[in-house]
Amino acid sequence: HHAAGEFDRAVSDIGGSNNAFTSYDYTAFHETVAPSALELMMGFEADRMRNLILTDDVIKTERDVILEERRSRIDNNPEAVLDEEVDATLWQNQPYRIPVIGWMQEMEQLNRTDATAFYDKYYRPNNAVLIVAGDIEPDAVRALAEKTYGKVARGPDLPPRIRPVEPEQNTKRTVTLSDARVSVPSFSTQWVVPSYHTGKPGEAEALDLLAEILGGGNRSRLYQALVVQQGIASSAGAYFQGTMLDDTNFTVYGTPRGDARLADVEAAVDVEVARIARDGVTPAELEKVKDRYVRSMIFARDKQDSMANIYGSTLATGGNVQDVQQWPDRIRKVTADEVKA
Repeated sequence: HHAAGEFDRAVSDIGGSNNAFTSYDYTAFHETVAPSALELMMGFEADRMRNLILTDDVIKTERDVILEERRSRIDNNPEAVLDEEVDATLWQNQPYRIPVIGWMQEMEQLNRTDATAFYDKYYRPNNAVLIVAGDIEPDAVRALAEKTYGKVARGPDLPPRIRPVEPEQNTKRTVTLSDARVSVPSFSTQWVVPSYHTGKPGEAEALDLLAEILGGGNRSRLYQALVVQQGIASSAGAYFQGTMLDDTNFTVYGTPRGDARLADVEAAVDVEVARIARDGVTPAELEKVKDRYVRSMIFARDKQDSMANIYGSTLATGGNVQDVQQWPDRIRKVTADEVKA
């Protein structure tokens, strides 16, 4: 019901913003507008959910855009190239070994037939999650959803999601990239671990807290030991990607400073990891980290897009509303023994 470019112009005319992004497990289309424009936006989104017109010219233009995006973001960035190669090595069976944007030689072959087939298979109301965050009441949102999305026919029942499972890994693999553009080296170590979707109760919460204690900022163990006390690193940290549909990765990393060698930093990081495995964490630091985590959820409510992303990513990867609402309580229940385990 709308000509090409009309959606973007409508958003721009009211001073809003719109975009889309793809993660490993879902694609999100999002707009930020005044509440008075919500019905207009939902009308546009409902229309393009099933009525998108794809032509060869549109496909060629967009294919050129993402090819250039890959060149600028990945191929021109040694760190991004290394990250891709690490993922392709870490994951032996799961689809996370494939880059979200795709490999260049496959992207070059993208065509209208493939795009239309993908669109027809997945872009259906019964495979979508609608999130509205902002100054509007739930009853009003429901009425608008029924008025717009409610007119879009349900698609066929979705087949079961048969997901490849990662085998037990018994080897250590090392991926090394040398590039003349890199003047300061860096390293990361990654482990395959459960996510919020695949883990047992409390496991992912413990991993979240472990990442914060080990390397979540300038009060973390890695930062204090390597950057502040030993002075051998310019950066050191850890992170856990918990909101994945399948198993995920836990990562530690570091960059040397001054005369320190990369091997020195890696060895020092290993010492801190082994120390927690051996001695655990203290009740005091665990409580401080819990406070920071619960506080971060409270602060997230200050931004509509943060809340929309939290709920959207959780619902799209097998969680539910209660998982989000009860998350602070589950964080509070994690014990020091669970973090050590």
